[in-house]
Amino acid sequence: ASQFFKQVELSFDKAAQNTNISPDILELIKQNNAIVHFNFPIKKDDGSIEVIEAWRAQHSHHRTPCKGGIRFAPIANEDEVKALAALMSYKCALVDVPFGGGKGAVRIDPKKYSESELERIVRRLTFELHNKNFIGPGIDVPAPDYGSGQKEMAWIADTYKSLTSDLNAAGCVTGKPVTQGGIRGRTEATGLGAAFALRELFATESLLKHYNLTSGLEGKTVSLQGFGNVGYHSVKFLSEMGCKIVAVSEYEGMVTSSDGIDVEALQSYRNENRSIEGFPGCDFVKDNQAVFGLEVDIFIPAALEAQITKDNWQVVKAKVIAEAANGPVTYEASERLFEKGVLIMPDIYLNAGGVTVSYFEWIKNLAHIRFGRMEKRYDQRNFSKMVDLVSHVVDKKQLEGMAIGGDEVDLVHSGLEETMAKGLEDIHKVVADSGYKVDLRTAAFQVAIEKIALSYVENGIFP
Repeated sequence: ASQFFKQVELSFDKAAQNTNISPDILELIKQNNAIVHFNFPIKKDDGSIEVIEAWRAQHSHHRTPCKGGIRFAPIANEDEVKALAALMSYKCALVDVPFGGGKGAVRIDPKKYSESELERIVRRLTFELHNKNFIGPGIDVPAPDYGSGQKEMAWIADTYKSLTSDLNAAGCVTGKPVTQGGIRGRTEATGLGAAFALRELFATESLLKHYNLTSGLEGKTVSLQGFGNVGYHSVKFLSEMGCKIVAVSEYEGMVTSSDGIDVEALQSYRNENRSIEGFPGCDFVKDNQAVFGLEVDIFIPAALEAQITKDNWQVVKAKVIAEAANGPVTYEASERLFEKGVLIMPDIYLNAGGVTVSYFEWIKNLAHIRFGRMEKRYDQRNFSKMVDLVSHVVDKKQLEGMAIGGDEVDLVHSGLEETMAKGLEDIHKVVADSGYKVDLRTAAFQVAIEKIALSYVENGIFP
């Protein structure tokens, strides 16, 4: 994983060369501002004591609070946390979400603990973070990541509330259940954002022309690695947009079907059988690495980092790689694939849907009101008046669907769609200005670095 840290720095350095920002500001942006590494004891169900190791990094304070997930993984380490925190800084800057980057990790395999043990770990973790001033709605706001979900976020929020008398306590963490101050649309946000991003890409004519791609998502073939929350929602929305999902790979192997896979059926099959093996109507391949070599229009790596490397990039036959995971394609592999003419949609753009909707959730917590509550009926009445006005010219039936005000989830989805469209526009401008000599990752980093540098100057940190 220290490899992963190097990967992020290489991407940063390459993009930084294309900017005219002074070296000292670049150095400031690149450095990780603060990291806390701590151990704490928890009592297990059998009465024994176990010491748990954890980290929290705050990469950048150019905007506060810092923002980033907490992952629960047996392979977690400090370098990985620092690399992910840095990616969060660039991701937030790229899509104009006003947070600095942060990341946390707890070195455990959550599957090996009972629910009550996990709860004790998460509550004690929150206590430790609060004690060290590494959590709070204006300081640092965690979110779910690999190995954690809504349940853990609810425990964090509840513990933080009990430790403070902060009116905005609910904003100390995002990805909470809707009943606990969460927001509708958060669960599917990263996957839906990825689908919006791909839809935007396949509508950007000059980019498609340069990479020899045909426009529109209709009939495009898709393979997926990693059938978790992000992977599942990515392919679910892409299939609704007209794509054909031909392969899904998990650690136990890969299911394929040239007729297309019904991903919702696969999801319920997996929930019942704890595996995708034996899913009816599909072929099963034991080798989970086979997914990299499939001839498809779009390949989505949605598992962990460093999946396509200098050792296996040659097998890739996809035309577009959409990085739903963080860092799935290494720096060297990216360079080679760019030369080969493969379009890579970089992680700091493609999976920014999660933090975008987390931002909406945080605003909702600080505003103490759900989106749409004030304006929904007002909008509805105005639309209805408009429909009445034009209904003698146009068929009233066709107009009836228009007279609906936005629910929270509609507003969240539309905010997400706007964010992904604007993000690609910014990246594409840099790529086009370079005469297509720059790949999308370098362009995305360049946009992010320039935005962070600008905010340092605006904050008066530099004259």
